[in-house]
Amino acid sequence: MQLNLGLTEGQRQGVSEILNTLLADEYLLYTKTRNFHWNVVGPQFNDLHKFFEGQYEALDDIVDEVAERVRALGGRSVATLAEFSRLARLAERPGERPAARGMIGALLADHETLVRNLRSDLVTCADKHGDIGTNDFLTGLMEKHEKMAWMLRAFLEE
Repeated sequence: MQLNLGLTEGQRQGVSEILNTLLADEYLLYTKTRNFHWNVVGPQFNDLHKFFEGQYEALDDIVDEVAERVRALGGRSVATLAEFSRLARLAERPGERPAARGMIGALLADHETLVRNLRSDLVTCADKHGDIGTNDFLTGLMEKHEKMAWMLRAFLEE
């Protein structure tokens, strides 16, 4: 069935590519957060274990929202680990076993990177592709990542 959303196929495809790259980043950050939830140790174990759980649950919701936004625009959501690895702008660090502070710092850096990328992506969605709906959607995600970053930053302050 033909979509009639006020966007051309080219506009929708361009936005879907942006969203699929974001989906890969979100999934990588979800996985990293879950890893730290499982592997945190030390005096703050209980607090961080619960804190990381709250963050990965929020990221799980974001992953679903991004994938569904791609589908709503008529695109195909990437959904394999190989696709996520190929598209992600964030980096994994296999084999690294950071201490609790290092885990928090790594997650903070990733959230801040996502915020910066989202600022750029939302402008592209509006200015280049004319998709104000996705621009608004990305603005909401940016605000969620800003809040998660603030919470992580609070753990690092003395």
